[in-house]
Formats: sequence, C-alpha cells, structure tokens
Amino acid sequence: MKHWDVIVLGLGGVGSSACWHLARSGLSVLGIDQHPAGHHFGSSHGQTRIVRQAYFEGVSYVPLLKRSYEIWDELNQHVSEELFVRCGLLQIGPSDGVVVPGVLSSAETHALPVVTYGSEELKRLWPGICCASDDVGVFESNAGFVHVERAVVTQLELAKSEGAELVHGVRVVGWEDGSDGVSIFLDDEKHNARQLVLALGPWSSSWLDGLLGFKIRVLRKYLYWFESLPGRMQLTAGTPCFFHETPSGYFYGFPEIDSLGVKIAMHSGGELVEQPEKSDREGVQRGEDFEECLRYAGSYLPGLKRRLQRQEVCYYSMTPDESFIFGRLKEHSRVIVAAGLSGHGFKFTPVLGELIARMANYQELNFDLAPFSPSRLIASE
Repeated sequence: MKHWDVIVLGLGGVGSSACWHLARSGLSVLGIDQHPAGHHFGSSHGQTRIVRQAYFEGVSYVPLLKRSYEIWDELNQHVSEELFVRCGLLQIGPSDGVVVPGVLSSAETHALPVVTYGSEELKRLWPGICCASDDVGVFESNAGFVHVERAVVTQLELAKSEGAELVHGVRVVGWEDGSDGVSIFLDDEKHNARQLVLALGPWSSSWLDGLLGFKIRVLRKYLYWFESLPGRMQLTAGTPCFFHETPSGYFYGFPEIDSLGVKIAMHSGGELVEQPEKSDREGVQRGEDFEECLRYAGSYLPGLKRRLQRQEVCYYSMTPDESFIFGRLKEHSRVIVAAGLSGHGFKFTPVLGELIARMANYQELNFDLAPFSPSRLIASE
C-alpha cells in the first residue's frame, strides 16, 4: 500500500488545479482520473469558457474571481500561447431582468469597470450581434475566454513538475475513511492518504448523494459551432464573448477564433442524465436544444450563417440553489469536496485549487466560503 499526503480524484479543471497547488505547497500528491489528460468526456472541455468578474449570479463570487484572475495571469506566463484571452464580454438583457441588474450590482459593489449600451449603439459597435430594442448591453472589457483543455493540461504539467504523481485510465472501485486515513481501492492496488479531494465533476452525483443529504443533478448540454460571415464575428474583428438573456432562455457565445467558427449554446435548459456516458459523443442529437440555438441565431446573430461545423456534449452538475459545493464533508472531515459547479465554475478553478491546498495545509483561507458549505442546503431545509 502506498501512502500520500493527499489523493485527488478527478483531474479536470478543479482537480488539475488542486494537484498543482497541493504539490507546490510541498505535499505528496497522487492524482487519479479514469480518462486521459484534457479529455472531452465530462465538463472541462469544449474549446473555450467565459471568464468574467461582474458576476450576475451574486456579489459574493467576485472576491474569488479577483484572485482567480491573478492565477490565470500566472498560468499565462507558463505557456507560449495565452490561456486567458481578454477580448471582453457583452452581457445583454432587459434592464429589469436577471442578468443586467446582477452585472451592474456586482460592478458597483466591487468597483469593476463596465460600460452600458443601448440596442442601437450595441449593434453599431458589434454588427454581428443584436438585441431587442428595449434591451441593454453591459460590456466588461476585462473579461474574455480561457482555452479550457489547454488550461487543464497546463495545470497537470505544472503539478508533475512540482512532484505530483498523476495516473490516468484507471477506475476507483471503492474508498474507505478509516482511523489511519482515507484509503482508495483500484482494481489491483490500494492507496492511503491523510486527506482526499473529490473533484469529480458530473461523476460527483454517484459518489456524494449518500453523503450530502441532497442530490446533485447532472444535465447534458450541447455546444454548436457555426460558420460566420467574413469580418462580422471574428476575434480579430474585435468581437467579444456574449451572454444573452432572452424570452426563450439564456444563450452564450464566443467570437470565431479559428476555422471551427462561432461557438454558441444554451445556458438554460439541458437534459437530465444519471452520469456522463461515452455513447453521448456518438452522434450528438439535434433536438429542441439545437432548434432553440438556431432560432436564437436567426433573431440575434446577423453575423452568423446557419451552417453547422461542429457539435459537442458537455455536462452541468447542478445543486438545488445552483451555487457551489466546496469544503470539508461534515461526517468525513478528511474529505474535501469541490462539486456542483452548476455550469459556471471553470473560471474559478485556479482559486479553488489554491484554496484546496490551503485547506489541506490547515491554513487561513482569506475568503468567506460559508455560501458554498456542503452543509448549507441541509441546514436550510
């Protein structure tokens, strides 16, 4: 049996970051994932993720985002091509809706620079994007996108350079929280650690349902890349990322950054599944989700053609209140959980990994993490 300071299960966005920060803090670390590094079977993939600070989901997230930005910039120093690209983000919706008031509230509370535009001015500045005449757009120039698979692989490489041992292509068949630590059982070996980190993404539900007292729902989501008109929605033409609250739901998209085209998807909706399956990638369905994206593009993206160039599947792991589960389990104090990121967590992965390392070293955290406590939802019932 091998002994470690910390074992990390799941090497996606959070797990890869945790391994890096844990290893560079001086702890012995074993990271385990059932799939290859930077795989596309879970949540941490799909080419790009939006990174933003003026957070409509709540002002309590912004301090975490400010620290996350600092670590994203540090990660940029380790690669030849930028991981985090600040192309700006345009968030659009009714002035009395959910998105715009939330963005403005976070911006005001934390003194974040944003600019508000009416529908006509918005269309003049970004001719590939439009909105309803009574909608407004809030532009955050300090936002942008991160190359998601490259970010995961970079953090894993940094973890290895700091001494972490990473194992891919193996399944954990069981675990045990005993008197001398936490044991992890693979098919043919056993590992023991002082602490265990669960960063399992959409596989969290099967591990945690009996431990949390509530269920994490897994939603299958579809991503689509469409061809764009020349000079209308390219990154080189100054097109930002965008997030749009409409009567049909919430949609988001990215400028065209390569030959794949413009990526758009629905943030709302989704299909309830038990957990990810490899078969999901074999012929992505073009159902109502696809039709909604087509209708959205037809109404609001005049810079986009209807020609589909690529499609993918990813997963949201949803908590009942759509906020994170982050912290130690009450009944298993050696176990640190990062789960239920609810479709808006990847931008936080650098700071969550750092906080996991501080937890594992029993250091001061410097953030109010009470809103993300694993026990908060049970206490509210």
